[in-house]
Amino acid sequence: MKAPLTLATGLLLLATASVHAEVYRHVDAQGNVTFSDEPMQGGEEIEVKPVTTITLPKPDAVRETEQLLEEVEREGAAYESLSLISPENDQAFHSGNGDVTFEVRSTPSLRRGHRYEVTLDGQPVGQSTSGSITVRNIDRGTHQAGVHIVDRDGIQVKSGQPITFTIHRPSRLN
Repeated sequence: MKAPLTLATGLLLLATASVHAEVYRHVDAQGNVTFSDEPMQGGEEIEVKPVTTITLPKPDAVRETEQLLEEVEREGAAYESLSLISPENDQAFHSGNGDVTFEVRSTPSLRRGHRYEVTLDGQPVGQSTSGSITVRNIDRGTHQAGVHIVDRDGIQVKSGQPITFTIHRPSRLN
């Protein structure tokens, strides 16, 4: 009976000793500061404050990933098609100021709470419910545009085929 009690007491002391570890600070003649867990000549023991940890509660509104994916697939399946009408794929055109108006169509029309989103070279550049999105001051050169339907949370529920187009802009060099 005495051995288990002694063992338990020893383990408890070992656990508390590691929690209250001592830290020593030493400054040498050149001003270099050294920290150690072992005492050193000329060093002073410093008090280390405990680290604050916070455990956040799990939000009640968080849904399981599988349920969310099923919902996105269901919403995306409601659309038969989604495409960029203008500019056309592989089209090259002049735009003095670099403005490009993208025309988007889906079958059927957008559902309530959904928006069209246009991406340019992989980055979102505009959203609309009307099917017309103007992006200003696009650099000259060849770009890839994509189109998506996003829900009210900004989650993509349907994606259309990306297109490639080239903008020619005037330059002071030519």
